[in-house]
Amino acid sequence: MRILAIADVEEKVLWGSFNRRRFEGIDLILAAGDLDSDYLEFLVTMLNRPLLYVHGNHDDKFRKSAPGGCICLDDSVYVYQGIRIAGLAGSRKYRDGKYMYTEREMARQIRRIDPQIRLLGGLDILLTHAPERGVGDLEDLPHQGFECFDEFVKRWHPRYHIHGHVHANYIPDFKRERVLASGTHVINAYGYTTIDVPPASQLSYGWKESWVNRRCLKKSDGLTAQEAGVLGAGHTYFG
Repeated sequence: MRILAIADVEEKVLWGSFNRRRFEGIDLILAAGDLDSDYLEFLVTMLNRPLLYVHGNHDDKFRKSAPGGCICLDDSVYVYQGIRIAGLAGSRKYRDGKYMYTEREMARQIRRIDPQIRLLGGLDILLTHAPERGVGDLEDLPHQGFECFDEFVKRWHPRYHIHGHVHANYIPDFKRERVLASGTHVINAYGYTTIDVPPASQLSYGWKESWVNRRCLKKSDGLTAQEAGVLGAGHTYFG
């Protein structure tokens, strides 16, 4: 499976001068926050592939205008073609904001999704806006990662942790990808990058998949009732 991962900035190559042929072969789009709602709608329309997103700390505007046709993964788990994906929104709390959390608050968010991951027998991809503390983050509070992500990754061993929040121009030695001792590949999706994910070992989780997907889709205000029904049933309306 080829994944297009995006975060933080609307890339001209994906919007202003979009060329569909350049992105042929994309199976899934994962958005790690702080992106314009219209940008996400454009990509899900032009690439005609599912788009899952988490909110970034600057995404308060989504409360008024959610991206149409996209799936909100905040504090949720979603299975697509056997790939189990969990999402956690926001950043460290440095001021009042809907998508900003203290360590304790983020740990509480994690406890909400743990049972769903356990039900599915594990996790393949963790999608967050903020990074893990000490793994590609910065020392200032707004751009510090979450310590509780470390325990989460060690517990579930996802193959990938995709995040945004730390821009390439914030640090002189920006590094796109890191590999943890646990084997998890940590990828900063700032701008955009493509990831080739090995096929899932199990293509369907039956009623368990349907149950977690339906829970996730209840948060997706940008989906029509018909789209949510089709996706929740374990199918896709994408060609």
